[in-house]
Amino acid sequence: MTQADGYLLDNRQSEAGERFDAFADLFDPTTFRHLEALGLGPGWRCWEVGAGGTSVVSWLAEKVGPAGRVVATDIDTSLLAAAAQAPVEIRTHDVGAEEPPGEGFDLVHARLVLVHVPDRDRALSSMVKALRPGGRLLIEDADPALQPLICPYEYGPEQRLANRLRQGFRKLLAERGADLSYGRKLPRLLREAGLHQVEADACFPVASPACTALETATVRQIRDRLVTAGLATDEDIDQHLANVATGSMDLATAPMISAWGRKP
Repeated sequence: MTQADGYLLDNRQSEAGERFDAFADLFDPTTFRHLEALGLGPGWRCWEVGAGGTSVVSWLAEKVGPAGRVVATDIDTSLLAAAAQAPVEIRTHDVGAEEPPGEGFDLVHARLVLVHVPDRDRALSSMVKALRPGGRLLIEDADPALQPLICPYEYGPEQRLANRLRQGFRKLLAERGADLSYGRKLPRLLREAGLHQVEADACFPVASPACTALETATVRQIRDRLVTAGLATDEDIDQHLANVATGSMDLATAPMISAWGRKP
């Protein structure tokens, strides 16, 4: 990712909050289930990587209580202000370029982060380094190449247009260094990083109001990029947003792979 390109889905854009709300609706139940299964409880020291929004950070803070600690980091922390109270500490941090914000964490978690990080290997190594012996790592990331369609059942012009725009979105992501097949690699990468008891599963939301909200916010956020790159016209995007607004389209998200393991 070059400085000129910038992050395709900038937290400072107005649609970013809508996207994080949709992600919370879609994926928080899966994330919270995994975190509870890892034994999260009072007094734990946690690092939430690329926190973005506040839903996971606030939930972690409630679980670890006043005796615990939650360090929430992101390259842009503008949406995290509401969570800035004990036991939460917010830091501006680039996980792919900087040393971890401490060591000895009981838990390190990142959701939908590493797929976008140019130096993913360094970021993963940093997260493992930050764990105490016996600490848990949970990485959750998308695999758009595993299921590349926004409309898996393509039966009409509305679905064909939606899938064409989704193809353009994936092209923009790849041009900025995103690994569109990263999710499926996570179990192997965690084992190679030396973690034990590595397991994984997947969440694949289909046809929910949150899928619709996410698609609307995403397309609005990348609209200018799609048009500038010649991947869509303004008329295409207006038509697609109108189609989505009817509520009659069955929209999906890319599968999110969750992988976890323990540092020996």
